[in-house]
Amino acid sequence: MKFVKFPSIDQFRTIVKNVRSSASFVGLDENNEPIYDGTRTKPTIEFTGTIKLHGTNAGVGFDGTNIWAQKRTGIITTEKDNMGFAFFVESNKEVFRKMFENMTFRGKMIVMYGEWCGSSIQKGVAISELEKKFVIFDVKSIDEEGEGEWYPVNEVAGLSSPDNKIYNIYDFPYYKLAIDFEHPELAQAQLIKITEEVEKECPFARQFGVSGVGEGVVWRALHKENVHRFKVKGEKHSTSKVKTLAPIDIEKLKSIEAFVEYAVTENRLNQGIEMVFTSNGLDLDIRKMGDFLKWLMGDICKEEMDTMKGNNLEPKDIGKYVSNAGKKWLMEKLNKDFA
Repeated sequence: MKFVKFPSIDQFRTIVKNVRSSASFVGLDENNEPIYDGTRTKPTIEFTGTIKLHGTNAGVGFDGTNIWAQKRTGIITTEKDNMGFAFFVESNKEVFRKMFENMTFRGKMIVMYGEWCGSSIQKGVAISELEKKFVIFDVKSIDEEGEGEWYPVNEVAGLSSPDNKIYNIYDFPYYKLAIDFEHPELAQAQLIKITEEVEKECPFARQFGVSGVGEGVVWRALHKENVHRFKVKGEKHSTSKVKTLAPIDIEKLKSIEAFVEYAVTENRLNQGIEMVFTSNGLDLDIRKMGDFLKWLMGDICKEEMDTMKGNNLEPKDIGKYVSNAGKKWLMEKLNKDFA
């Protein structure tokens, strides 16, 4: 058994940067302008958008013999569980084994990734009113040399067992959007429109007869053997206070105070509670304040580094202010919960 982490999902602006930099530079034309892939244009890539489910990241691994459960940060067991997911996998081990054994590709190891979502896992979304479910959204096959290959789950047969509360994300509404990376800003209106529709009425929950708020959309595409993923959340679930739901240009924040207001949001703080306390089976504890603040600063540096660079802010410039904001919020939550 070996833990294989699911990669972080980027922001749209990061994907724009990555795709533009990965276009093959083949030389200069007669006007000394760069030529990419034999033309002056950046690629147009078709992305598929699936409903972003507000739960906890989960995975099921198989090495030909053993089956195990994962959370975002490691392997879990029924003795050290995460929201009951390891127990769910153990209870459905033979169902998962059949899924793995029916896969047409044969890696040394296979991991299917998804969202463990439903009642008591998260709050504020329609799917919180549903029974707990595992919804598969990606599969990775690892060969003898340790190299991995990603498979979109709509191309893998048999990845669904509704009777056992196991679903394929493509069993639910999804979206197609061709993004021209010469003019990626032209895609913003459609990205925002789709996201707002999902936030207003979650299509996943609606399929189970529940009406309410959705979180957003995750977009995925394969280009030049690279898998590009980005997320667009609705305003109610965004971890940053952005002016557009799918920003490309870095917001020119005028001060550290403005940056902290932008980055230290209620949703990011609640995500910190999940990562530091809930997913590790821990109650809120002031003695874990340092771990919470470390996660908060690390997440901001990971997700907002381009914004920091664009505003000439280094981690040392914002560290004290981020910590103060996070400390104040957690203290207020502790006082409220234990009042």
